Amino acid sequence: MRQVHFQDLGLIDYAQAWELQTRLFQGTIDRKVANRGLPEVEQAPTEDHLLFCEHPHVYTLGKSGKQAHLLLNEEGMREKGVQFFPIDRGGDITYHGPGQIVGYPIFDLDHHFTDIHRFLRTLEEAIIGTLEAYGIKAGRIDGLTGVWLDFNEPLKARKICAFGIRASRWVTMHGFAFNVNTDLAYFENIVPCGITDKGVTSLAKELGREVDINEVKARLKIELANLFDVEMV
Repeated sequence: MRQVHFQDLGLIDYAQAWELQTRLFQGTIDRKVANRGLPEVEQAPTEDHLLFCEHPHVYTLGKSGKQAHLLLNEEGMREKGVQFFPIDRGGDITYHGPGQIVGYPIFDLDHHFTDIHRFLRTLEEAIIGTLEAYGIKAGRIDGLTGVWLDFNEPLKARKICAFGIRASRWVTMHGFAFNVNTDLAYFENIVPCGITDKGVTSLAKELGREVDINEVKARLKIELANLFDVEMV
């Protein structure tokens, strides 16, 4: 069984977490490049990593997103104590903040399945399974990445987890943002994921109470380990 090196970074500045995952991502790519042409017995094995964290208030804009979907100017961001980063993942704009589980899987998909679509669907399935443990039915909407509640009712559908990744040589980085005890007011300052006709929600809002985020993390780790058939170490 392949091992995944897990770290819970706690509350960490976005730039620090970005630097760490970039270092792990590039290290994996460099190792794969160095292995090319070598006999299998001489190749250095790659490693998979999973980072969990929370961030201070920050908006991130994917490479296919629109700056206009950030509805605050620089002064407005300073007043609200929020940072802004254009980054190299897919997707549009989203929010990260305290009470949200941000997950960064740095996986070598050559050891899982070389299919980005399947990778995203597997991440989504882990969130869906975690929500099911709390009695919440979640699912997908055709054409829209993410995990949604009331996914079969367009006027009521709301997103509880957003996704955006980058991949090179079948190595992944970036990942997902799962709203647990998130302050949803910060989503009012953006057009989340560029979607204008659907809302966002959190586990706490749906349950009507604050949730033990460490309990949710533990359940999510189990779901990810089972779906990817790995051991978290």
